[in-house]
Amino acid sequence: MEYVRVQDVEIPALGLGTWNLTDDQCVRTVGRALELGYRHVDTAQDYGNEREVGRAIATADVPREECFVTTKLWPSNYRYDDAVESTRESLDRLGLEYVDLLLMHWPSLHVPTEETLGAMADLVDEGLVRHVGVSNFSRSRLEEARELSRVPILADQVQYHPYRDRSDLLEYCRQEGIVLTAYSPLVHGGLVDDERLAAIGERYGKTAAQVALRWLVQQEPVAAIPKASSREHLAANIAVFDFSLTDEEMAEVADPSALRTGLGWMRGRFGRRV
Repeated sequence: MEYVRVQDVEIPALGLGTWNLTDDQCVRTVGRALELGYRHVDTAQDYGNEREVGRAIATADVPREECFVTTKLWPSNYRYDDAVESTRESLDRLGLEYVDLLLMHWPSLHVPTEETLGAMADLVDEGLVRHVGVSNFSRSRLEEARELSRVPILADQVQYHPYRDRSDLLEYCRQEGIVLTAYSPLVHGGLVDDERLAAIGERYGKTAAQVALRWLVQQEPVAAIPKASSREHLAANIAVFDFSLTDEEMAEVADPSALRTGLGWMRGRFGRRV
């Protein structure tokens, strides 16, 4: 496992996304992932699976301090009291004394961002949250959040993959020491048949998906959280630390496409589960 190191914090560069994983399947998947060497698990209040994620962590043969756990506040909980109370409820569901990272799930439309970040900072003071961050924030919104927060913003979690250009946000995160966490890094399975990536992968005995994940984690300071449920896919996703792409290959992988990004979103919402 490689790590992203920012602000004197180490975050496993590859983790498990759990969106759309529920019930016993979620427990089994998180348990398998931890068994295979994953040490970074991402969930959210909106996913409805914090309890299952917590069950898997509790029964895994992995010390709590080795597992980096992220959850996210849903916008309906952005008011100060709601943010504090709902985070306590998240911890109860997870069965944890603290989460490593608490994110605002989306930019706020109705509640001042400063109010939500203030509640999150107070949760840090209480020891219930180790670090805070945001999700789905543009560069300008991230800059504003950093100005409003009295504790450092550790991460911005956004959709990022070879078909989605994030160069402006990535450069800002690199300059300011902020992790860019890439969700939907495999475009909901939409790039597994990409012939261009497959051709690169053939040089290393890797798949198109593994090339895409390697491309992400080889960029500083990027972490990726692909979702998978089968042992085969979980094992394949984490097997990206035994090769490196050349500078030429890194440039070749990036191929921004709004169409393919949109089709990937449709696949995630309405297509098969990976």
